[in-house]
Amino acid sequence: MELSRPQVDVGLFTNNIETMKVFYGETLGLAFESILPVGGGFRQHRYLANGSVIKLMDSRDPLPRRHPGGYETLIIATPKVSTPEALFDPDGNTVELVPPGRDDVTQIEVRLGVTNVDAYEDFYLKACGAQAIGGNRYKIGETIFAPFHDPGASRAAKKSFANPLEVVKEMAALGIRYVTIQVRNCDEAFKQLTSGGAIEAVAPANFGNVARIAFVRDPDGNFVELGQRPPS
Repeated sequence: MELSRPQVDVGLFTNNIETMKVFYGETLGLAFESILPVGGGFRQHRYLANGSVIKLMDSRDPLPRRHPGGYETLIIATPKVSTPEALFDPDGNTVELVPPGRDDVTQIEVRLGVTNVDAYEDFYLKACGAQAIGGNRYKIGETIFAPFHDPGASRAAKKSFANPLEVVKEMAALGIRYVTIQVRNCDEAFKQLTSGGAIEAVAPANFGNVARIAFVRDPDGNFVELGQRPPS
C-alpha cells in the first residue's frame, strides 16, 4: 500500500463542537485547517497535529454514547511538554501529550481496545503492511497503532454499505470512531487490505471532487478510511 502522506488522520464525532474547537484549537494549540461539509447532517472541522488531520465531525442529530473498545486514546508528540500529560476533551476522550520520541512517538499514536490482540497482528502486518515496533505496536507511515485487550470490547457484525455516507451514519457515535490512511491509489489499497483480511465496508467511490474514498473494518469492526486526493 503506497501512502501519499505518512501521517494517518483521526476522526471524532461530537455534539459539542464549540467546546471541542476550543480544546483542540486553543488548549492543545492545533492549527485550524478548514471546514468540510460531509452531508447527512455532518460537518468536519479539521485541525492539524504533526501532519495528521484531527477531524471533528459535528453532528446535527444527537449521537449515541461511546461503548467500551475501539479507538480509545490519542497521543500527540509535542515539545510543549517534558513529561507525559493526560488530558480529557469536553466529550471525555483521552488525549495524551508526550515529549517527541517518548516511547517512539514522534508524531501521533492511537490506542485501541480490542477483543483479541493476536488478530490485530495479522491485520496490521498482512493487510495494512505496517511495521511492527514491539509491544503490540505497529507503524503505518509515521503513525503508531497500539491495540490492547479490553474485556468490554466486542466484535461488530460484518456488513457492507451502499455508499460512504451510509458508513458515516453507521459509525456516528461519541468518541474517536475512525482513522484515515491517505494513499496514492484508493482502488489498489482497498484490494490489498481486503485481500489481506480486512472486512469490506464500502468499495472505492468518488466523494464529489474532493477525494476517492473507501472504507474497510478491522477484526473488531472499527472503521478505516482510505483516501486518495485528486492530482493538484
